[in-house]
Amino acid sequence: MELFDLTGKTAIITGSSRGIGKAIAERMAEHGARVVISSRKAAPCNEVAKEINAKYGEGRAIAIPANISSKEELQRLVDETKKAFGDIHILVCNAAANPYYGPLAQISDDAFRKILENNIIANNWLISMVVPEMRARKDGSIMIVSSIGGLRGSPVIGAYCISKAADMQLARNLAVEYGADNVRVNCIAPGLIKTDFAKALWDNPETLKRSTAGAALKRIGEPDEIAGCAVFLASKAGSFVTGQNFVVDGGATI
Repeated sequence: MELFDLTGKTAIITGSSRGIGKAIAERMAEHGARVVISSRKAAPCNEVAKEINAKYGEGRAIAIPANISSKEELQRLVDETKKAFGDIHILVCNAAANPYYGPLAQISDDAFRKILENNIIANNWLISMVVPEMRARKDGSIMIVSSIGGLRGSPVIGAYCISKAADMQLARNLAVEYGADNVRVNCIAPGLIKTDFAKALWDNPETLKRSTAGAALKRIGEPDEIAGCAVFLASKAGSFVTGQNFVVDGGATI
């Protein structure tokens, strides 16, 4: 277990009240980390923290709700994490928004801005808040959950795809900026995963069949299948990896 041991580490995971974020939080707690559960609504965050504490020991998880669109709430997330757990060693920027489905020519300015601000700018805000102590300590792992949408175009979620491609470059750029201080920044790009966020692509058997037809494994992924990649990147196992985009898609892009 030593190679993947996260004992003594503190991790903030945004968008962790469900789906991929929840799975990452659960697996990091299983490997010894103290985890901060965060999303917009308090009740779901509290429920996930309660589940993790019941399974892995009281005090292993806390809930700190925050809206990623608010710089003030993100700063409060960081400040309250420090009060509760001390140093922050791991950050997973998982929360994202996609309020529009359709061609780019018809997207409103407000919807386009929301996607870019929540999926790119907010990530940079939060990273900038946690990175000073990581750089001073010469140790830190930061992950941005991107998407295979960032690797190809789409007729209906183009703005989202643009934002996810930008996240890949954000990780590369910050890896260059922070690498000398041993702070690693990487992306995870999931394919189709069984989450509420992607429900329109899998909730109907025929839709699911079409959605998975081009993947080598011919099936949808589970949130827990993304969590393993996050544990790897957070642990000693991933200590020589930075600036990379890990595609976890069942072979959909090959």
